[in-house]
Amino acid sequence: MILLIDAGNTRIKWRLVGLSPIGEGAFGHDRLDVLNDVFEREPRIRRVIGANVAGAQIAQEITALARQAGLAPEWLSAGPERCGVRNLYQEPGQLGADRWAALIGARGRHPHACLVIMAGTATTVDVLDADGNFRGGLILPGVELMQRALASNTAQLPFVAGHFAQAPRNTADAILSGCLQAQAGAVERMFRQIDTAPHACCLLGGGAADTFADLITLPLQRVDNLVLDGLARIAQEG
Repeated sequence: MILLIDAGNTRIKWRLVGLSPIGEGAFGHDRLDVLNDVFEREPRIRRVIGANVAGAQIAQEITALARQAGLAPEWLSAGPERCGVRNLYQEPGQLGADRWAALIGARGRHPHACLVIMAGTATTVDVLDADGNFRGGLILPGVELMQRALASNTAQLPFVAGHFAQAPRNTADAILSGCLQAQAGAVERMFRQIDTAPHACCLLGGGAADTFADLITLPLQRVDNLVLDGLARIAQEG
């Protein structure tokens, strides 16, 4: 049995896999006791594979929990090629482990050209061509982070709830609509790089995906846990 861990900016997701998925869940950074319960409940775990963008402290705490169970986590780092995906970053190792795992998961789910969009604290928009080449991508603030940046750095633009509108007529709606349009606009501009490829589509996941999914006027699949899907493919590779 293998434990897969996606340690993100705000939440940690996990999945247990054997010959097939056995269970999964998610929790905040302050609830690592949940992971400890998983180790105690499943003594058959023989391997731990993780992608971490939550920082060194979280990695150390997860590693300590795993060691109590006699295990040493394998923390993913990006490389030039894996599981049919080639990393064309100028320095492949600089690519975030979560983006790398998500690209690998996307390739397993959709073996054609696609745009891999992970919407969370930050939004990443990555181009994967039909041959499995990761051509590059964008990192931009997520919807809430954009809103908070405006509230923190301006005198008269508060952090308040608004509603989306095509032509907003109040400040709250203008802020939210601008942030949502920025997300969708980044997606649609990046999609131009693959829009003539057969079966090209967007794979959209992450905790904030539903906030702007309806604004994307492109072939779209809503997907969950692409990072864990990628880690599962890596585990299968050996």
